[in-house]
Amino acid sequence: MSEEIKKLAEDFNKAAADLRAEMDTRIKAIESKGYAPGDLTEKVVALTDAYSKIEAKVEDAKRQAEVVERAIALAGAPKGGDEKVKPVYSSLGEQLIDVARASNPDTSASTRTEAIGRLAKVKAAAAGASEGVPADGGFLVQQDFGGLLSTNSVATGVLSAMCFHIPISANANGFKANMLDETSRANGSRYGGIQVYHSAEAGTVTATKAKFRPVAMELHKLFGLMYATDELLQDATALTALVNRWFPMEFGFKLDDVILNGSGAGQGLGVLNSNALVQVAKRSGQKADTVIFENIIDMDAQLADASDTSAFWIANREVKPDLATMSIAVGTGGVPVYLPANGAAGRPSQELYGRKMVTMEQASAKGDVGDLMLFDPSEYIMIDKGGIQSAVSIHVQFLTDEQTFRWTYRYNGMPLRNKPLTPFKGSNPRSPFVAIAARA
Repeated sequence: MSEEIKKLAEDFNKAAADLRAEMDTRIKAIESKGYAPGDLTEKVVALTDAYSKIEAKVEDAKRQAEVVERAIALAGAPKGGDEKVKPVYSSLGEQLIDVARASNPDTSASTRTEAIGRLAKVKAAAAGASEGVPADGGFLVQQDFGGLLSTNSVATGVLSAMCFHIPISANANGFKANMLDETSRANGSRYGGIQVYHSAEAGTVTATKAKFRPVAMELHKLFGLMYATDELLQDATALTALVNRWFPMEFGFKLDDVILNGSGAGQGLGVLNSNALVQVAKRSGQKADTVIFENIIDMDAQLADASDTSAFWIANREVKPDLATMSIAVGTGGVPVYLPANGAAGRPSQELYGRKMVTMEQASAKGDVGDLMLFDPSEYIMIDKGGIQSAVSIHVQFLTDEQTFRWTYRYNGMPLRNKPLTPFKGSNPRSPFVAIAARA
């Protein structure tokens, strides 16, 4: 206990003792009927008032001591040395309510001060992970909540969870590396030009060296807003559920859309807009906006050999009817391609050519490039930094009595390869990303 609290406690005990003594005196005076009522009553009232004020100061000091102890624990020095440090907030909703209290000038001074104090402890505990300026209405998300939001945003995405991830350090603003410049599997071109030879005893060979290409990725920003009414801000449980579920899902959806369709300008580069994509031509006489079994054969034939075990199918759900009615001609009849052994009575296996089939809204509309494609997630690189950050404003939606929460996520993504591969033998280019050309 601090010296200040000890002093307050001593004053409190002395005031209580004085009050008890005065009460005893009053009782005795009443009994003897020889007291001065006005003087005694005024003194007792004054002592009672002092008693109440000191009691309030003691309780306030105790609360401050608890805040200090919690801050010390969050800074890495928990009382007892080995005790598990408790977080400042037990849920994200609780923290968001404190953000609202701290940024609202109509909040009582004591409540606002307490909220800012708790939020400041979060900032101290998260130092180095990200930045926030309380005076500008920006506060950090508690580290475990921020990590959860970031993890869930990636995990809720179908593709983003499987890509090749590289975290960016605190002092960096992007990613730079030299990668092997491999566009052909022919001798002298594999792995950027590395080559080995058969040689007779004491023979010599030509020295080779790898060719590299520089890759630079700057961080882009995904930006989300949520308006919360004062009624919602009073319900920490509802607010936690809303932010923990729907915001990660929206971030995940947008990341998947970028992985497939990103333009590369102010956002990640999607495979459908990259030079690494291979488009197989439609078959002669093929009807517009259709997918036929021959397309499947052609796509598989141009998948890079290294992606054979890791690639899977991505399809727009509008393609499903074509898959369900697709068949292989056998004599004068045929057998279904996508249906299970017991035919339409069973559920489709969600596999084609032994590879998983994933339907996604972000896949192109039927008949366009990307309505059905082969995708190898290990060949798509993603970088991110610092997790999701948040800030709040009471001014944006002031007239509708709402507060505005802002969430940002810094990331980038692009295919590892910048061109398809010319095979060692054969003429058709290969790639980890293969789609059917447009069928208008």
